[in-house]
Amino acid sequence: MATVKEATPSQAQPAPNFLHHPYTRAALPFVNGGLAGMTATVVIQPLDMIKVRLQLAGEGVRTGPRPSAFGVARDIITSGKVADLYTGLSAGLLRQAVYTTARLGFFDTFMKTLNKNAESSNRGVSFGERAGAGLAAGGIAAMVGNPADLALIRMQSDGLKAPEKRANYRGVLDALARISKSEGVGALWAGAFPTVVRAMSLNLGQLAFFSESKAQLAKRTNLSAQNQTFAASAIAGFFASFLSLPFDFIKTRLQKQQKDPQTGKLPYKGMLDCAGKVIRDEGWLRFYRGFGTYYVRIAPHAMVTLIVADYLRILTK
Repeated sequence: MATVKEATPSQAQPAPNFLHHPYTRAALPFVNGGLAGMTATVVIQPLDMIKVRLQLAGEGVRTGPRPSAFGVARDIITSGKVADLYTGLSAGLLRQAVYTTARLGFFDTFMKTLNKNAESSNRGVSFGERAGAGLAAGGIAAMVGNPADLALIRMQSDGLKAPEKRANYRGVLDALARISKSEGVGALWAGAFPTVVRAMSLNLGQLAFFSESKAQLAKRTNLSAQNQTFAASAIAGFFASFLSLPFDFIKTRLQKQQKDPQTGKLPYKGMLDCAGKVIRDEGWLRFYRGFGTYYVRIAPHAMVTLIVADYLRILTK
């Protein structure tokens, strides 16, 4: 007589470990991006400090002394100490924790979707799609990170004022609190429009050109993966610098400005007013003052960020 086999309850599937939990996988691009950006900022912060001082030198004057990056660095060191080159580091780290976390996280998320759609259509991701992902990720991240960016500019430009007029911020939280109290919370988003435009142009140059350059180098050269990363980041660094520096210049001017204590007016009404006054009073080329310093800051920052992000991606596979 045939016997009926008793049904056994199906064995429960083991729960995925923490690193492979769906929520963790979704969050990792953001976490890795933030950690990579913060690491790069610690390395590059002195160059950023010099770049800001170069942009603010000779404001409103077409002629006069033309400071160099080496001259600015020498003046900072001889008038204080080497640690002054790291003024605003806390604001820089907060900015990376917010801005780069969002920027790289959203770009990686967008690219995963684009790659999946391209594979299903049996084609590659186009440069236009990479550019769109970079523009969108940069714009979203810039709006979120503007307060920290503004605090960074205020802290770095504070040393240019007369001693009795300096705010002497104790750190990024002190700067954010005092700016909000004296100028209103809305002041934390001063220069937000050029910041967003600058971030979108920088991301177009950095992430889109990096992704495209790396794909082309892999297809057309025999370079190792590491050399492809270095070469692609150098190419991306140039385009990111060239496309974004004018907007970075205007952003710096708008975020540094404060109301005149006598008239209560700001030097610039907005992005277009600032651009017009710079062209009229200082000339077109002023927008590209400090290009060498800016490029030297952008390219290594991109390289360190991308290398650290790749390493973290390997560790968290």
